[in-house]
Amino acid sequence: MPQPLRFGIVRNQNLPWETLVRHWLTFEALGFDSVWNCDHFQRPSRPDDPYLEGWTSLAALAALTHRVRIGTLVTSNTFRHPALLAKQAVTVDHVSNGRLEIGLGTGWYAPEHDRFGLPFPPPAELVGRFREAVELIDRLFRQDVTSFEGRYYRVTDAPFRPASLQRPRPPLTLGAHGPQMLKIVARYADRWNSYGTEDEIRDRVRLLDEQCAVVGRDPGVIIRSLYGWTLKLGVDPWDSADAFQDIVGRYREVGIDEFLMEAPHEEQFGVMERIAADVLPKLRAAA
Repeated sequence: MPQPLRFGIVRNQNLPWETLVRHWLTFEALGFDSVWNCDHFQRPSRPDDPYLEGWTSLAALAALTHRVRIGTLVTSNTFRHPALLAKQAVTVDHVSNGRLEIGLGTGWYAPEHDRFGLPFPPPAELVGRFREAVELIDRLFRQDVTSFEGRYYRVTDAPFRPASLQRPRPPLTLGAHGPQMLKIVARYADRWNSYGTEDEIRDRVRLLDEQCAVVGRDPGVIIRSLYGWTLKLGVDPWDSADAFQDIVGRYREVGIDEFLMEAPHEEQFGVMERIAADVLPKLRAAA
């Protein structure tokens, strides 16, 4: 069965708190399926802007929203021990009454690691740590007590109480682009998220399908999600309804069934409202 067509917004936390809350409540009221924040200490494209921390702000926004699915796209595995992340996630799952999506990636923006004194391992170790973190988080949510001993992480008789409201765990969104990462996606992810050109996404969809076959998993159960990062798209989806529809159409053809667009600027909210009212219903009906 094909996945339904979904639309969400990714809102960086480089705004005053009152503005950030107003944006989130607007996105929810307009009927978007999900709203996501980011996990950085400084915004990569605007590193000198003020920036609020990802999981504490997500917990507060969870308490202020009511319907929309929420998450962090994606949590940097280099910032927290995976057991800590799992406890943060189960807390937000309860605060949100079961609306959390757990997003996780390797971490990638080296300058913030240097500035804040955090180790930034070479690529092979980043992937190895990510693989262990995903497995450990998955086990913690599925078990009452967990022991785990890997190369990078270990826990011993760790109780995980309370259990999450979503069972066996909140959906797991894994950010991944390369072959080794897509192997992990094929085994564990409920959603795969990536960004890139249409040709890049097409190749990654094919690789993911192949890895699902290797592990004996139906690839159709994994949501194929695009991060609509304007810098990577090369076009702003909020320029017009036509621009939004064109992006959706092009990436639908290469296998994407969820679009998580970078948030519009305040002056583009009128276009966003027209897209939410007129375009999204038509796209969903035609899917």
